[in-house]
Amino acid sequence: MADDKVTMAHGAGGRMSHALMEEIILPAFGNPLLNELHDGARLEMRDEIAFTTDSYVVRPLFFRGGNIGKLAVCGTVNDLAMTGAVPRYLSAGVILEEGFPFEDLRKIVAAMRKAADEAGVAIVTGDTKVVERGKADGIFINTAGVGDLIAGTRISPKAAKPGMKVLLSGTIGDHAATVLAGRHGLALPSEIKTDCAPLAGLTQAVLAAAPHTAVLRDPTRGGVAAVLNEIAEASGCGILIDEDAIPVREAVRGVCDLLGFDPLYLANEGKCIAIVPAGEADAALEAMRASPYGTQAAIIGEASEEAAGQVGLRTAIGGIRIVDMPLGNIVPRIC
Repeated sequence: MADDKVTMAHGAGGRMSHALMEEIILPAFGNPLLNELHDGARLEMRDEIAFTTDSYVVRPLFFRGGNIGKLAVCGTVNDLAMTGAVPRYLSAGVILEEGFPFEDLRKIVAAMRKAADEAGVAIVTGDTKVVERGKADGIFINTAGVGDLIAGTRISPKAAKPGMKVLLSGTIGDHAATVLAGRHGLALPSEIKTDCAPLAGLTQAVLAAAPHTAVLRDPTRGGVAAVLNEIAEASGCGILIDEDAIPVREAVRGVCDLLGFDPLYLANEGKCIAIVPAGEADAALEAMRASPYGTQAAIIGEASEEAAGQVGLRTAIGGIRIVDMPLGNIVPRIC
């Protein structure tokens, strides 16, 4: 590129727009479907599909273990995976602020391609716009995705039933703690980084091991607390979880103590909650732990007929407290 930063001309549809596509976007994302450079992509899919979309405005753009690009791919791949689908294709819509460095853009699209390759998806269509300096915050990304639903799956928050077990695929709060540390200049131990990861392989393994799985959810904004409250309300069940069973890194607890947060409410970008029949729980747990993204998976509680629509936490000293739905945006721009 002739310049080292994005200009308004790069979003105007002329030669500089084509240069942006040919020198940065296509080398990163190129595949036969995208290389057609048509207004859309023609896709071959099975009978029943899942479709999702999400937008990403995280700040800072780069954080330990990831960046906004990796987040944009993994987030949408995971949303598809939680429906019981095998993710297949993504779109990528990028809004760039005038003056955004091309060096940063190259790092972001490279991270997107790496995450897409790991997830087994192709980025097949997209769009790029440029807005004036001061009208955005560097870069915003929207990704949409489609996937093939696995035959026989009926995943829904409404499907949870009393007696089913609640599984969590690993430690909570890692992503939010990492982003908060970057935002506030806090030092974290080297092992603490974003948990951002594509989870489709893990969810497919869980569904194979526990074919009657009722619910799959990724506890992103609002964390475990928000997701479990949504499931309790939708299903009419009560949900009771055990504080001692929930995996939380000590360094993350330290960040929470310092900033006044509860780990249950912190966002995650590479964790899965599964609600499965009690008879399939051990098999589901073993499947989670066999994944590199589920080695610290645990059974953390169960659904109940009692306290319908509510979530309770059995504390380390034996009492029970209500885990409410978060009232607002606890950590803004976490994803």
